[in-house]
Amino acid sequence: AGTFNNWEPQAMAQKPDGRWSLALPLAAGTYEYQFLVDTEWRPDPNNPGKRSNRYGGFNSICEVM
Repeated sequence: AGTFNNWEPQAMAQKPDGRWSLALPLAAGTYEYQFLVDTEWRPDPNNPGKRSNRYGGFNSICEVM
């Protein structure tokens, strides 16, 4: 969930190799996001790009070209 979908969680699908994914059509821009895992919001552990949020934590950043 993130600024690209008004922070509404969407289900991801697990691939055979164990990775989780979700394809979304996004316009060019910079987006903030987090994962909702078992009712807990978490930034992307594989993305070093982050921005402080109003809850005292961080959101991950994704730039779409």
